[in-house]
Amino acid sequence: MTISTVTIVGAGYMGGGIAQVLAIAGFEVTVADVSIENANASLERLQQEARDFEEQGLYSPGSAELVAKNISAGKSIEEAVADVDFIEEAVFERVDIKRDVLAKISEHARPDAIIGTNTSTIPVKELVSAVKNPERFLTVHFSNPAPFIPGVELVAGETTTDEAVAAVKELLERSGNQGAQVADTPGMVLNRLQYALLKEATAVVEEGVATAEDVDTIVRTTFGFRLGFFGPFAIVDQAGLDVYASSFVTFEGAFGERLATPQILTDAVAEDRKGVKNGKGLLGDYDEATAAELVAYRNKAYAKMSQLLAELGPAPKATPTAD
Repeated sequence: MTISTVTIVGAGYMGGGIAQVLAIAGFEVTVADVSIENANASLERLQQEARDFEEQGLYSPGSAELVAKNISAGKSIEEAVADVDFIEEAVFERVDIKRDVLAKISEHARPDAIIGTNTSTIPVKELVSAVKNPERFLTVHFSNPAPFIPGVELVAGETTTDEAVAAVKELLERSGNQGAQVADTPGMVLNRLQYALLKEATAVVEEGVATAEDVDTIVRTTFGFRLGFFGPFAIVDQAGLDVYASSFVTFEGAFGERLATPQILTDAVAEDRKGVKNGKGLLGDYDEATAAELVAYRNKAYAKMSQLLAELGPAPKATPTAD
C-alpha cells in the first residue's frame, strides 16, 4: 500500500507540526480536532506559522504555499478519517483519552486504512484493543517540534502487518524523516534513554556534585555535543571499548550494580574488540580507509557545530527562582 492521503486527529502543536511536515512533502493532509472550530483555528495557525518559518529561513522557499495548498480542515473527526490512507492520532498522552479517540477513528475509517498513534510512552498492547482491524495499527512517534526533529519511533503490535509498517516507513522516507523500529515496551527507546539521563542528572544535583546549570553546561558542551552526529554505540567505538570497560570499574566501585559494566561491553573486550583503533567495534568492523573517513567526518562535524553555536549565540535563560 502507498499512502497519499492523511488525516491528523489532534490539531495541537504536535499534530500540527506533523501535518506541516507531510504537507510540505506533498501529501494531502486533513487536520481534525475535538470540534470543527478548533480544527479551523489550528489550520489558520499552521498557515501563519509556515509563513513565519519560511521568512525566518527555517522552511525552504515555497513551503508555506505547500502548507496552504495541502492542509485542509472543516470536517468532524468522523468525516475526516472516512476515506484516507493513513490516520495519525496525536491527542493528549493519556490511555483513556487515546483509546476513546482510536475507537472513534477505527469505527469510521476504511478497514484498510493504517492507523498510527503518536504516543511517547504507552505500549501498543495497551491501546490496540480499542482498534478494529488491529493488524493496521502501530505507534508512529514523532518528536516535538515535529518540523525540525527528523527521528520517528515505530512500534508494531503483535498483529501489525509488515505491509502496514512498510507503508509508514515509505511515508517517512518521502517526508525526510528517519524511522527506527523498536520493541513494544513502555517508553520505547527515546524516552527510556532521555528519562534515564534526567534521573541521573537530578541525582547529581541532589548529591551536591554540581548545580543544575553546570550539569546542563557539561551535557551540551561535551557528550551532548556529539549526539547530533553519533549515537552511544558509535561514540564508544570511536573512544575505545577497552577505555569504557576500564571506566566502568570505577563506576561500579562507587555506585554498585547500577553502573556495572554492561555485558555487551565485557563480551566485546574479551573478544579483543576495541573499536576504531583496532578495527573491531560494537557496530562492526572498520578498515583503515573507513576509520580515516570517520575521523575526518567527526572533526568536520564538531567544527561545524562550534561555528553554528557561535553564530546562534547562547540560548535564552530562565530567571533564577527567588529563595
